[in-house]
Amino acid sequence: MQVESGREFLGRLAYGRGLWESLQELCVKENIRLGTFSVIGALKNAKLGYYKQSEKQYVECVDLKKTLEIAVCTGNISLSGSEIFVHAHVVLADHQGQCYGGHLMPGAKIYAAEYCIKELRGPEFNRVYDQETGLNLWPD
Repeated sequence: MQVESGREFLGRLAYGRGLWESLQELCVKENIRLGTFSVIGALKNAKLGYYKQSEKQYVECVDLKKTLEIAVCTGNISLSGSEIFVHAHVVLADHQGQCYGGHLMPGAKIYAAEYCIKELRGPEFNRVYDQETGLNLWPD
C-alpha cells in the first residue's frame, strides 16, 4: 500500500516512566494512527517478550533487572480495532556488550530516551486476526 509522509516528532520521554507506555500515550495524544518510530537511550530495567509460534501466544522470555543501553528500538503504529496500537521490538546491551532482544513489553523503565516518530498518511492499517499465525497483523 502506498503511503505519504505526515508530521514528524522528535523529543525525549520522561525518566522513570514505562517506555512502551510512554510511546503509546504520545501516539494517542497526538492522534498518530499510522507511522514508524525509533528510540535511543537507556533503561533502568526491561521486559521483553517472545512469540511462541507453537502455542500462538506471547510469553515473557526475559525480565532484565539491570541497566541497559537501547542499541535499537524500532516499531510501527497502526490501529487495533478503533484503538491506536504501538508495536515495538528492541535490542538492549549491558555494560559487557551482551545483547538481549525481543518484543518490547510494558514495564521497561526509562533512564533516558529520545524518540523520532514519523507519521504516515494513507489508508488506515487496522490489525486483523490471522488464523495461520495467531497474530493480529496488518491487512495484506
